Amino acid sequence: MKKIIIRAKRLPHAEDIEAPAHMSHGASGMDLRAACGESVVLAPGKWKLIPTGLMLSIPAGFEAQVRPRSGLALKYGITCLNSPGTIDSDYRGEINVILINLSDAPFVVERGMRIAQMIFSEVTQAQLEFDVDLDATTRGSGGFGHTGV
Repeated sequence: MKKIIIRAKRLPHAEDIEAPAHMSHGASGMDLRAACGESVVLAPGKWKLIPTGLMLSIPAGFEAQVRPRSGLALKYGITCLNSPGTIDSDYRGEINVILINLSDAPFVVERGMRIAQMIFSEVTQAQLEFDVDLDATTRGSGGFGHTGV
């Protein structure tokens, strides 16, 4: 398993919040925790920006992706609105998570609650080349659902 060093900073409003960590030996994601000042109620169908109190210095050539926690999604219908959310290596602001409540019941986000997971991945940048002929494939331009259900 490849490991990289990520420099991190806790903001003052998160000094008492547990640091992100892998919850098991084989976990690919680190759990992010809510650093909200008080409980946040997510009404059904609504979303809110939840602070984590965490800033990162991600090395060039890497990104962080913020993804939902499967337990929150299954048990409560809570997920991340822009999933995965991308944190670029040149971003130095606070990491925030946009949580949305897809259930029919209010959900309360408590301070310190594990709200999302963060994955680090290598990045490949591409250069597009225009005005060229594209190679033909059997699929061609068949899009959404073209192979059936």
